[in-house]
Amino acid sequence: MTSHALEGWLEEKRSVYLYRAVAVAESGTPRQTLFNELADAAEGQANLWATEIRKEGGNPPTAFHPDIRTRFVAWLLPRLGTRAMRHVLAAMKVRGMSLYFKPTATHGMPTSLAEVGTRHQGHGGNGNLRAAVFGINDGLVSNASLILGVAGAAANSQIILLTGVAGLLAGAFSMAAGEYISMRSQREMFEYQIGLEREELDQYPQEEAAELALIYAAKGIPEAEAKKLADTLIADPTRALDTLAREELGLNPDELGSPWGAAISSFISFCAGAAIPLAPFLVTSGNPALLATVVLTAASLFAVGATLSLFTGRHAMLGGLRMLVIGGAAGAATYFIGRLVGVGLG
Repeated sequence: MTSHALEGWLEEKRSVYLYRAVAVAESGTPRQTLFNELADAAEGQANLWATEIRKEGGNPPTAFHPDIRTRFVAWLLPRLGTRAMRHVLAAMKVRGMSLYFKPTATHGMPTSLAEVGTRHQGHGGNGNLRAAVFGINDGLVSNASLILGVAGAAANSQIILLTGVAGLLAGAFSMAAGEYISMRSQREMFEYQIGLEREELDQYPQEEAAELALIYAAKGIPEAEAKKLADTLIADPTRALDTLAREELGLNPDELGSPWGAAISSFISFCAGAAIPLAPFLVTSGNPALLATVVLTAASLFAVGATLSLFTGRHAMLGGLRMLVIGGAAGAATYFIGRLVGVGLG
């Protein structure tokens, strides 16, 4: 128990150190008071862990010495700002990061227990669709550029086909691996933080309620109502754990999907995009195949740009034309580079 209690003490003391650093970075704003108060609350929890260490016959450290990572994050804070560092701070168990996430029109301040439980429901379908469109776009642009570059070097159709297949597979596996690692790391961070919150909620529910009330008060809820709302939430362990993750750490469980699901989706969407410029070389060869690739790629770039306008709010025509220009420029550049390389080798 002593080593576990010591770990808890170190976590809280590190939080105190970073809270003070955030407070300095937020000097002159209402948030400065919040983070100073959160630092005091974390200091109180560190004292509770020190008591646990003594109960087990150990001696808590006489002073806290932050590690290099903690010092580096504190050094970056005034230079980059708290908002830019919010994900790093959340991963290091600095509470209150939800203040730095912009709420949507339907995610206003909670005024009741039921509202807190429902206002964060995610829009996973939209997120998956957006990721799929970007995956298709990545495959389309990268493989079209590769194929056009090789074609510019005057390679024969068999070499172009082989290069396109290799580009499709290499890019798809790379995207899948990257998505898996990213999602797995994100989930591990969340599981670690939520585990700490669960343990503290079990051992020190009143202290957790006090911290949550501070955050709600900083968001504009009157102090008495913030305290009442926090106390009500803490009384329901399941909902309390979900709310603490969102409001104290700025983590959104709804945004965390399956690492394997993300990897497979990325693989499929990249393959779908990369297959478009490759398809003509499967049925024909030479200039007809190259011309078909250019036409299919241009049409697909416009369609992808128009689809992305659903998420950016831009006019579909403008979005399609912008994507066509950007993708077309990339393809043209690689084609002419290929021509230069081909001439040089010839």
